[in-house]
Amino acid sequence: MKRFNLEVAVGIFLVAGFLCFAWLSIRLGDIDLLQRDTYRIEARFGSIAGLKEGAVVQVAGVPVGKVSRIRLDSEMYEAVVELAINNAVRLTVDSIASIRTAGIIGDRYVSISPGGFPEYIEPGGEIEETESAINLEELISKYIFESQ
Repeated sequence: MKRFNLEVAVGIFLVAGFLCFAWLSIRLGDIDLLQRDTYRIEARFGSIAGLKEGAVVQVAGVPVGKVSRIRLDSEMYEAVVELAINNAVRLTVDSIASIRTAGIIGDRYVSISPGGFPEYIEPGGEIEETESAINLEELISKYIFESQ
């Protein structure tokens, strides 16, 4: 009987350990098993150099969503970025989406500057005003080679 209690205790300990490991993996991997309440909108950019799916979307420096999908519009040759925005955040139709860099060589993210118009972007809508990513290498090479 005593051996049975020891085996049960070890089994419970192992199961608890696996559950903790699974929870930690999900949290560190930033995986959303249960979809949060979000709505999707799109923004079109001439260049999104360095932006990746899963990148943060910020308003006033506060994370309000993520980049859920990136695709190329083969007719206009523009990058179409799909954003998953938290339902608690409503963006006005005159909002401006910009591609920014966290620090000098940090990750790219989407920064949204809200406008003052009283109407909101509907789910599935589009942000009309966008600012493409600044290509730092291109600016440096332009500065170096034009100064000679």
